[in-house]
Amino acid sequence: MTSATTCITLFLLVMAALMIPCGKLTDLWGRKRCFTIGLVVYGIGAVLSAVSPGLGILILGNSIFEGVGTALLIPPVYILTTMLFHDMKSRARAFGVVSGMGGIGAATGPLIGGAITTELSWRVAFVFQALIIVIIVVLARNVVDPVPADPSHPFDTVGAILSAVGLVVLVGGIMAADSNLALMAVLIVIGALILAGFFVWIRRRERAGKEALLSTSLFRNRTSNLALVTQNVQWAVLMGTSFVVSAYLQVVRKYDAIQTGVIFTAATVGILLSSLAAGRLARRFRQRTLILAGFVTTIVGIIALLAMVKGHPGAWYFAPGLFLIGVGLGVMLTPSVNVVQSAFPEDLQGEISGLSRSVSNLGSSFGTAIAGTILVAGLAEPTRAYGIAMIVLGLIGLIGLAATFMLPTAEPAPGTGVPAPAAEPTSG
Repeated sequence: MTSATTCITLFLLVMAALMIPCGKLTDLWGRKRCFTIGLVVYGIGAVLSAVSPGLGILILGNSIFEGVGTALLIPPVYILTTMLFHDMKSRARAFGVVSGMGGIGAATGPLIGGAITTELSWRVAFVFQALIIVIIVVLARNVVDPVPADPSHPFDTVGAILSAVGLVVLVGGIMAADSNLALMAVLIVIGALILAGFFVWIRRRERAGKEALLSTSLFRNRTSNLALVTQNVQWAVLMGTSFVVSAYLQVVRKYDAIQTGVIFTAATVGILLSSLAAGRLARRFRQRTLILAGFVTTIVGIIALLAMVKGHPGAWYFAPGLFLIGVGLGVMLTPSVNVVQSAFPEDLQGEISGLSRSVSNLGSSFGTAIAGTILVAGLAEPTRAYGIAMIVLGLIGLIGLAATFMLPTAEPAPGTGVPAPAAEPTSG
């Protein structure tokens, strides 16, 4: 595994492991304070990465500090959005703006980062990150937390440790697949056992009348559980596809970072356009319909990448498939989040937001690890490995499609998780 792959995978793993505890911390520290602390920690990580003399400090800054910072700042964004917008349609518009801004970052990030890395230095890219963080911290001064922090709120430290360690060991097993299958099996089993112990722990705490890291009621909501599966699959496909295509472009086609970023603009433009249209789409279609359409479009995009790229040396043959994948993911990312967040009342928003973001980032880790494993195993024939990896990602997409079909056709009333009669979609 390359140094870059190690940093990326560890970064995603740190986020996945800490999203649940950090989501719970928003109740103790407040949404705005968690957001601000997360920004500061992320900024420190960017500075450490910029001045790192070797891989160890780079991992500390980029994977650990930036991963912890992201875990602290992401849940407040979704919690505040859910609290400030009280019906599913307005939330869809708000989440669409959030996703759209993420799409803008995704569209410009590879180009700016690639240009800085190629023309100047990769260290300058981290300095650029730190400067952006400073701007956001200044702008965040006017953010108002609608619910006051409760420092007396209990925090389940044992539960936080069990959930984090279980996720680390589980994904560590996936990462070991390319080098040691026996180690992979052992780590996956140990990780699963630790997570099982975590669920036993939180159930015992609830029975004893104590507050657990996560309420077990979160896992009894069928609609939310299915929507979480779709989120996990979406991010696995997104990060897996990005990893596979980037590796193929730079290893097989010998493109540099700027050229790769330009080609990926097709996907990021698709995400941006469909995310910004989330509010309009939510007014016309059910959330389930949008998720179904998103998965179908994404799978068609993967098929297009497999069919059009083979035997064609031109970069433009990547554009249709990447654009369809971007549109499909942009169409369904917002409604999946909306369905999960809207299924629970305000007092559970911290917990479900942390769980939701952890599941999404765990999907990112799985997608990157699975794709990386296939590519490393097939380095002797990179083109063949590319095809196998894309087929596997397409099959993972089918799992998400199957989960979507099981979602109830009626949408849950906001904050209850109880399906409510949904009006038929209109044409206007």
